[in-house]
Amino acid sequence: MSPAERIEAAAGRSPLVRSALEQARRDHEGQIRNGSGGMPYVKHPIAVAAMLDERGYRDEVLAAALLHDVVEDSDTGLDELREKFGEEVAGMVGALTDDESIEEYRQRKAEHRERVAAAGEEALAIYGADKLTNTRTLRNAYAEEGEAVRDEFKVPLELKAEIWEADLALLREKAPELPFLDDLEAELTRLRACLEAPAPPRA
Repeated sequence: MSPAERIEAAAGRSPLVRSALEQARRDHEGQIRNGSGGMPYVKHPIAVAAMLDERGYRDEVLAAALLHDVVEDSDTGLDELREKFGEEVAGMVGALTDDESIEEYRQRKAEHRERVAAAGEEALAIYGADKLTNTRTLRNAYAEEGEAVRDEFKVPLELKAEIWEADLALLREKAPELPFLDDLEAELTRLRACLEAPAPPRA
């Protein structure tokens, strides 16, 4: 079953998941995910939510996973999400939203890790699934497109990998029972190997 099929099935049984999926599709309409080989953005939160659904997380977590990027990447605010989806879902989305007022990248990401850690195991699960999806997507795009992928990001890919390794360390400490941490570690190892190998040609 593909991620999209899995989430469509979850939406069929859960009005909350269906509403969150519709919201994510509206808010990410026309957006392309950086470092993805041109993938429509909404496929990313669908993949994150599907990973969590496969592991039995409840509907509120799936809804928050579907919505985890909408505050950063659309005009939808937390208050609107709170009104439509409730405090629990909005609280997880808020924890998963970068504080863009912190300009320095490492500092912003460190602050974000602290907030996610304080939000609890379910927020950490979404965070981990997000990092695994990001790492896998970027590694595949880099293998296909070569150095041209770098042009799609504001920071060096080596710095992104460094941050994701710090994220993994947090997850190992705060939520060692999460089922996909070994997969994340393996993907990070593969990504590092790609970045440290002789650069492929620019596409």
